[in-house]
Amino acid sequence: MHEENKAAPNGCGKIRSGTQNEAALLALMEKTGYNMVQENGQRKFGGPPPGWEGPPPPRGCEVFVGKIPRDMYEDELVPVFKRAGKIYEFRLMMEFSGKFIGVCVSLDNCRLFIGAIPKEKKKEEILNEMKKVTEGVVDVIVYPNAADKTKNRGFAFVEYESHRAAAMARRRLIPGTFQLWGHTIQVDWADPEKEVDEETMQRVKVLYVRNLMISTTEDTIKAEFNKFKPGVVERVKKLRDYAFVHFFHRDDAIAAMSVMNGKCIDGANIEVTLAKPVNKEGTWKQHFNGQISPSSENLLGFPNKEDGHQKSLGKPASLSVRLNGQHSPGPPEVERCTYPFFPGIKLTPISMYSLKSSHFTSAAMHLDYFCNKNNWAPPEYYLYSTTSQDGKILLVYKVLIPGIADGSQGYFMPDKLCTTVESAKELAAQFTLLHL
Repeated sequence: MHEENKAAPNGCGKIRSGTQNEAALLALMEKTGYNMVQENGQRKFGGPPPGWEGPPPPRGCEVFVGKIPRDMYEDELVPVFKRAGKIYEFRLMMEFSGKFIGVCVSLDNCRLFIGAIPKEKKKEEILNEMKKVTEGVVDVIVYPNAADKTKNRGFAFVEYESHRAAAMARRRLIPGTFQLWGHTIQVDWADPEKEVDEETMQRVKVLYVRNLMISTTEDTIKAEFNKFKPGVVERVKKLRDYAFVHFFHRDDAIAAMSVMNGKCIDGANIEVTLAKPVNKEGTWKQHFNGQISPSSENLLGFPNKEDGHQKSLGKPASLSVRLNGQHSPGPPEVERCTYPFFPGIKLTPISMYSLKSSHFTSAAMHLDYFCNKNNWAPPEYYLYSTTSQDGKILLVYKVLIPGIADGSQGYFMPDKLCTTVESAKELAAQFTLLHL
């Protein structure tokens, strides 16, 4: 915690007392007309500024500034940032590192991930409960269990009216001792959904269909979507309880989306939306840190450029995968982001499960994290081998995730063989993540 009642050096290396700090901040408030309040470990300057009319700025107008020297205060910082434009609100956290600052676009995330929710709870029950314990709840997104549509998957996404409301809710729920219906829940920021520009979306002719029964076949889906206009569906690709329906023409895809959304197929009410396209910069190839070459990408069964409605799973793979004894050349070594470890820096013990998915570059580590986040048992790996025609030992892992769905075995095994144990395990983890 920043202790302002103690003397502190200012940005020029001079010692500034607590009284001088207060005087400088009061002078800033008198000069600018902004208000300043301190709450929840941060000090807020403005929001709104004097004379502001209309609603607050829209999402996307905020930047995050890190590594601010701890001896700098609003009277020195505000003039610097005012050079870029009129400040609506400036929030200063009470603990800093003393390194060079870093600036990036702030992710104005309004959605939280809530894990370890009892599977029998319905959307309305979860929504009402979250409204009781947190403020600003707008909606709750709950996905039905793949094997039993009467149950949820053990997690939900809670949408809040603002980033601030979501942050306050996370602050209250994250200690790990908060319970809902007698269960200790897991709380984290939801991964932000990738944005696709409007021009690209105008060319999409693939529909994303979710909430299907696992037993529903691709032929059944194709037949159902062809009913409103025969012969319009080019092909269907189904993975577990969701599918991608490819159309020959965009107009037919748009019409089918309107007609089929909410329809019942094999006893399940489906949800239909436009699929978000995959491109080189924004999807699986980016999530896997650019380490999968074009040749191995097809062998791995990754979705093509129109199969991309899936949620970002982080950046699992750092190995160039060797398939069938053929090594696919990978890109140059990715530059590692390192920081100096100065004497006296305080280290805090943490669990890997308290990190975000972006901290993992291994698919195997990411799968372990993903299972923990969804309150599943850890993945179990079983190694198998065979011998190629030229005498090489080829390896493949079978992955078991116990309890992934009620009554299911939870087995995942890629249809490719590898020449090393490491690449076989990475491939199996990638395959499992893709099909969860």
